[in-house]
Amino acid sequence: MRTWTGFFIILFLLPIFVVLVFATSSETQKVQGFHEVLDENLQIKEIRLPLTSYIKAGNGQVISEIHQPVNRVYLSSGGISSFLKDVFITAEDQHFYEHAGFDIAAIGRALAINIQSDDIEQGASTITQQLARNVFLTHEQSYNRKLSEILYAYELERKFSKEKILELYINAIYFQNGAYGIEAASRLYFQKSAADLSKAQLAFLAAIPNNPSFYDPVKHFDRTKKRQVRLIDQLKEENLLSLEEAETIKSESISLQMKQRIDLYPDYVTYVEAELRELISQKEGYHEKVSIADEQKKDELDTQLDERIASLMEQGVIIETALNPALQEKAKSSLQKRLPYKDVEGAAAVIDNDTLEISALAGGKNYHKYDFNRAFQAYRQPGSAIKPLLVYAPYIERTNASLQDQINAGAFCRNGYCPQNYGGARYGMVSLERAFIHSYNTPAVRLLDSIGIEIGFKDLSQFRFKMVSKKDRGLSAAVGGFSYGMTPLELTSAYTVFANEGYYRPARAIRKVTNLEGELLYSWDDPSVQIWSNRTTDKLRQLMAKTVQSGTARKAILPNRYAGGKTGTTNGYKDYWFIGLTGQYTAGVWIGKDDPGSLVSIQSQAPQLLIWKDMMAD
Repeated sequence: MRTWTGFFIILFLLPIFVVLVFATSSETQKVQGFHEVLDENLQIKEIRLPLTSYIKAGNGQVISEIHQPVNRVYLSSGGISSFLKDVFITAEDQHFYEHAGFDIAAIGRALAINIQSDDIEQGASTITQQLARNVFLTHEQSYNRKLSEILYAYELERKFSKEKILELYINAIYFQNGAYGIEAASRLYFQKSAADLSKAQLAFLAAIPNNPSFYDPVKHFDRTKKRQVRLIDQLKEENLLSLEEAETIKSESISLQMKQRIDLYPDYVTYVEAELRELISQKEGYHEKVSIADEQKKDELDTQLDERIASLMEQGVIIETALNPALQEKAKSSLQKRLPYKDVEGAAAVIDNDTLEISALAGGKNYHKYDFNRAFQAYRQPGSAIKPLLVYAPYIERTNASLQDQINAGAFCRNGYCPQNYGGARYGMVSLERAFIHSYNTPAVRLLDSIGIEIGFKDLSQFRFKMVSKKDRGLSAAVGGFSYGMTPLELTSAYTVFANEGYYRPARAIRKVTNLEGELLYSWDDPSVQIWSNRTTDKLRQLMAKTVQSGTARKAILPNRYAGGKTGTTNGYKDYWFIGLTGQYTAGVWIGKDDPGSLVSIQSQAPQLLIWKDMMAD
């Protein structure tokens, strides 16, 4: 009964629709009125199919394909072979160039078959109707959907040329296993562009969309091959292929060469996605709005930003980054090699001194995508690694002290705070150089006390450490006493000030974001800020070099090259740090446990120094 009702609805409404569309000239005004109704209710201005986005390394290599929500590489009509167009038209819609979006005769035949079977077995959809279904509707089998499909198809024919409709169709249809459109299918199944496929391979792929799960070439290769043969025979019957050519195509051997989705360097890519969010937030004003919003409004803005990013990725973008694959591999392999201990983790960051771009980022020993990324998500107390930034540079900048100036390394107490040197040792008067390279604590606290806590933190604030707050402003900060601390990437980025004559600019992974045609969409334009004079940073570079040559970082020495840096160890031996410079890079390494615990058993092995040296060697 349901099918008969649907039949009569179609039977009565379709002729009315046809009459409206093809009315005589005396009825033009009425037809125009019908068009106006369609325009009002079916607003089709342009069709944007979701596309694949890409992240690239500094050498141009694609390191990640982002399918949100589908894997599609768009081809213009000129990039689609005429043979493939013939295959689809012959198989799906032989009157494609003649109808206005729907085929009356085909619909009649389908209705007759459906009435006999008391089911909806045939849909008689033209290519235009299938495009309408893929873009605007669902794949539900019902007469209501069929009527909507016809209306959308007619409107598509009014707005677009036949060539454009066929182009959209071939890019829209599903080829199973996550591939939408012929180009994505070609790359997935044959690891080639569609332009490089043989006619046999093109016809094989063209066999899939009719019923993607049934003709899945991975699971049901023989079914797909049989349908390919039928398609070639149809072309021969329509005199689009000679008998000889048809037989040649059918006899060609088809061998799938499945391509795995590109998803390399997860540590770095995870950070790039986080940085992209920050970039768009700043460029489109979300960051500013969030800074003055209440909690409810912040949640709303976060949701809006997520939707904006998802929309952007669907349009197809290329995110060009500064990743150095060789350095990334060295960082990862060194973490795994130098940290064989259970529950001991590590992270590393490498930044190019000239460009201030992030060359490598390791988030853990065996990092998997979207795991906790210790390189930029782990906030840990920095220990003595903070001394160059909070103590020595601010002090030398304001006093122009010589590295041989003397400072008391004996006991110190102020308002109940009584820090100690390593092992409780007291050294009396020592030079600034000796205090720095051997990482004495009491001199560092005295230096901060002498210039004033506010002065030290005034300089430190220019590095934009996210989790450093006013409650951290105490003398204990001179030796790394912070509520939360900073991430390895934050601390490494701050140290680039010593490689750039006192100027600082945040290190970034993203060079630019473009659309697939190469037009610039976003890029960073962070200002460079001078925090200290070149005179001061030159002295700090000397101190850090001496630390590697004869201080606490001797295991990081690089023969015949400049190497300088500062170690850091937190109370209870819970964190080991080394942030160091060469002529080309600033690199930082952190070692610790996710659930903080003592690492005193591996202190003598100094894995943080060995990892740094591994990365910076050669």
